[in-house]
Amino acid sequence: MKKILLLLANGFEAVEASVFTDVLGWNKWEGDGTTDVVTVGLHEQLECTWNFKVTPEKLLHEIVVEDFDALAIPGGFEEAGFYEDAFSEEFQAVVRHFDEHKKPIATICVASLILGHCGILQHRQATTYNHPTSKRLAQLKGYGATIVNKRIVQTDHIITSSNPGTAFDVAFRLLETLTSAPNTAKVKELMGFH
Repeated sequence: MKKILLLLANGFEAVEASVFTDVLGWNKWEGDGTTDVVTVGLHEQLECTWNFKVTPEKLLHEIVVEDFDALAIPGGFEEAGFYEDAFSEEFQAVVRHFDEHKKPIATICVASLILGHCGILQHRQATTYNHPTSKRLAQLKGYGATIVNKRIVQTDHIITSSNPGTAFDVAFRLLETLTSAPNTAKVKELMGFH
């Protein structure tokens, strides 16, 4: 069984988290059965962007990070306080652990800024929210990342993406990394992605 740590910051986007629980959940019941997602945060109740409330299964101090095989992080909004948790030392320590052990790290949209903030994107290809009106690509570049203007950028074990519209693709890419291309194709077909 592959355990995936779904790391949730206050102010995260619910839709960006739900793709991981859905795709990996479908795999657990309808695919090869090898994925198990655990939602983890710093607070007993998290408030998503636009006030949707979520209770994580575990608090970060309650888990053993070494027990997990992959890390998934949804993005969120500055206005909703996302970067307070996202840039915390607790989050940084988790990211560094997964990077040091070359375990898969999948981020959606601005969640890649967490990776940049803790220094693991130095001289690595990556992307983040890339709308022309946004400052986020420049921010990521400021962390030493080599910006690639694509929807999804995978460098070694790290997946970054450019906007919420990439969410399902990122989740499927993580599933393929953890299982196989034929298994991922089966789950996609069952979920109606043709």
